[in-house]
Amino acid sequence: MFRIIAMTTLAFSLLSLVSAQAEDRPTLEIAWPAAASVIELGNDSEKAIGVVVRSNFTLLSAGECGDNSQCGHVHMKIDPDGDTCNIPGKPYNSMNSDFGGDLIEARFGHCPVVVGKHVIGVLIADDRHKPILVDGKPVTALVTVTTK
Repeated sequence: MFRIIAMTTLAFSLLSLVSAQAEDRPTLEIAWPAAASVIELGNDSEKAIGVVVRSNFTLLSAGECGDNSQCGHVHMKIDPDGDTCNIPGKPYNSMNSDFGGDLIEARFGHCPVVVGKHVIGVLIADDRHKPILVDGKPVTALVTVTTK
């Protein structure tokens, strides 16, 4: 009887540990725009839209996370398979490291072809702008949209 109780207790402990580790894994998703959205861009030179992200990470300004290992900010690229939509001289299109939070600007005006199908890609970075990794891969989210 004691052996059954001990094994049951051990099993529940292991399940709790696995569950806690899964909850600690960083998550990231693009809440808006939705996949396959058609987005009308404004007349400003940056043709910017707001992109809303969701994460179980605390999203703060770079340098504000301190000892919180569940904290960072978001880097964004439009058409992330290349660099054609990046801000000139930068390895990204936008990031929210100056202010944190769940809103980031997608600046389509930096793309050589502004109107058409694009992929918005985001990743979580730490205070030093290094990607947060899970199983050796950056934590990212992608959504395909069409701009007009």
